[in-house]
Amino acid sequence: MTSTLDQLTGTVHRPGDPGYPAAVTGYNLAVVHAPALVVEARTAGDVAAAVRYAAAEGLAVTVQNTGHGARHPVGADTLLLRTGALDDVAVDPVGRTVTVGAGVTSGQVAAATAPHGLAMVAGSAPSVGVVGMTVGGGMGPLARALGFAADRVRSFEVVTADGEQRHVSAGSEPDLFFALRGGGGGFAVVTALTADLVELPGFWGGAVFFPGAEAAAVLHAWRTWAPTLPPEVTTSIALLRLPPLPQLPPPLRGQFLVHLRIASTGSPADGEALLAPMRAVAPVVVDTVGPRPYTEIGAVHLDPEEPAPAADSGCLLGGLPAEAVDALLALAGPGVETSLLAVELRQLGGALAVHPAVPDAVSGRDAAFSLFAVGVLAPPVAAQVPDAVRAAVAAVAPWRSGVQYAFACGQDLTDAWSPDVLARLQQVARDRDPHGLLRPAQPLPA
Repeated sequence: MTSTLDQLTGTVHRPGDPGYPAAVTGYNLAVVHAPALVVEARTAGDVAAAVRYAAAEGLAVTVQNTGHGARHPVGADTLLLRTGALDDVAVDPVGRTVTVGAGVTSGQVAAATAPHGLAMVAGSAPSVGVVGMTVGGGMGPLARALGFAADRVRSFEVVTADGEQRHVSAGSEPDLFFALRGGGGGFAVVTALTADLVELPGFWGGAVFFPGAEAAAVLHAWRTWAPTLPPEVTTSIALLRLPPLPQLPPPLRGQFLVHLRIASTGSPADGEALLAPMRAVAPVVVDTVGPRPYTEIGAVHLDPEEPAPAADSGCLLGGLPAEAVDALLALAGPGVETSLLAVELRQLGGALAVHPAVPDAVSGRDAAFSLFAVGVLAPPVAAQVPDAVRAAVAAVAPWRSGVQYAFACGQDLTDAWSPDVLARLQQVARDRDPHGLLRPAQPLPA
């Protein structure tokens, strides 16, 4: 081992080391990694040292915190840089900002900001990494009210491909600042970011589950109801085929259900009035909607926390006519045998469509809805899942929007940005990483 890695305060794992199997395991167990080595960084200095070491050894660098965004296996030509130990959170309640390390999760930052009555735009699952979600153009359950996480970033601390630590802001490095806000992780290794917080003592929201047999009535009602909602309300709906897991409540365990999600920054009274028409569409199996602290934002989507092997895809939609809903019902509705765990529709718009004062690289702002489909790669349906996921996206192809959301779908990014934005991102990548040292989860099109 060279002196570069001898100076690390973190941990190095190589194939055959006892800690290597755990260090290469991410959230999606279907993506199996076998890097030349894993560096678990504890400081930004460790990150810089790892980048310099990789460059000297002719290795690429792939960065992961939780591994939620991992799409492709990391091989023996790559150093896997894990940032989970960079988990500092510093809240400035007066300035209403928060600085989070690259290892911080949505749940951790919510726990730190909530006592001050403040919130950061975070993901739908508490276990999702904040930095990865932000640089990838992610959104949360209150997206229509709060917008994209990237829109609220003030600055980044990064290590560039030359191994140097840099402070990046709109004033200091505008092109890199633009690219890191929604353009993905291929421009620099982010070790921390500072973002604006919003005043949010709590929210109103949760989940309403309907019997799967009522899917047609519920989805068609949701299709016409969602566009009537004010921007402080965010909603999505999913066809769920839940496994018979003992940790699930008996009414949900092993059932085919329709899962309506709703979250609002408005008053509970207004929320109850808005939700009433949907509650009346069909019998309700479980209803968890009500006032909540922001630390319970994960109760809206109820995303699984435990790692699992999965395949997923999705797309953005310009609209959601009845024919689109019918196409999804034909694919995953009542009486249909499918290997899909979930087929989700999410309403967009509101603050998501508002461009920030300082432009960023977030894509797909003009879309009206998004589609997401996922299946678990487990027997006996594992072989069927990839085709089923692709079929879900193909089913709504006639209603796709022109530009696609960059990092939600695990697919080619050619249509993720307008030609001018893509050209700008490609130029930033060439300028900052001319030798292609950094290998993001989803690389830019050539």
